[in-house]
Amino acid sequence: MKRSERLVDMTKFLMERPHTLIALPFFAKRYGAAKSSISEDLAILKHTLASNEDGILETVAGAAGGVRYIPFLGQKPAEKYLKDLAGRIQDSSRILPGGFLYLSDILGGPYDLEMIGKLIATRYAYTNIEAVMTVETRGISLANAVASYLNVPAVTARKRSKVTEGATVSVNYMSSSTSRVAKMELPTRALDKDTNVLIVDDFMKGGGTLDGMRQLVKEFDCQVAGVCVLCETEYEEERKIKDYVSLVNIDQIDSEKEIVLAQPGNFLTRTNFDRF
Repeated sequence: MKRSERLVDMTKFLMERPHTLIALPFFAKRYGAAKSSISEDLAILKHTLASNEDGILETVAGAAGGVRYIPFLGQKPAEKYLKDLAGRIQDSSRILPGGFLYLSDILGGPYDLEMIGKLIATRYAYTNIEAVMTVETRGISLANAVASYLNVPAVTARKRSKVTEGATVSVNYMSSSTSRVAKMELPTRALDKDTNVLIVDDFMKGGGTLDGMRQLVKEFDCQVAGVCVLCETEYEEERKIKDYVSLVNIDQIDSEKEIVLAQPGNFLTRTNFDRF
């Protein structure tokens, strides 16, 4: 097999298995090549990914070592995308009753999901995330995208359990958007004890729903390793969630004047991009 063919197949293989350690002898056997040739191939891939700020190829030394691909976006492409995203969110036609915005085109768009998933995976690439959790319904596609890049399970809390999910654990929480007590449930088999959980959602006002998920994680004797939202909006009262990361900060939603003001959130200042 020619080097060009090896590089294409090797790149595809690694990107389909993010955060997975692959031993060098595996590649040597797969391509019928010497370990020295495989090492040279990996050096080319590592340099190319770093040059484009579009991923990290991490080498682990030792008998049990190998190489793994870490999905990781650099600061420049992250800034460029978030500025573009904030600009699109400022479209006044997105305004919905209750101070919400229409985001379904973003949460359902393949390119946006790819970029948002990779951005959040970048922020938590070295946080030992073992599961990504959200609540139905709009956060599901977001959680799946993030979980795919972190190569961990995605779990979904539901407002009403399904027979096919078996026994569940439920919590009551105060919804900031409706000011009513609501309930969310999660199957007892969804999380193992001591799992490090990343909570994600599409939109945050007062943080009531996120706080409900945080309570649910504790009921499983697990740890909340991070909280990340696509959009946060201004909220006059004290939020129930204080430690969080947001990709977009919506400064103003004025339905009467048809004005939406948005800018990149605290993601850029709370992410360590010094990995390349």
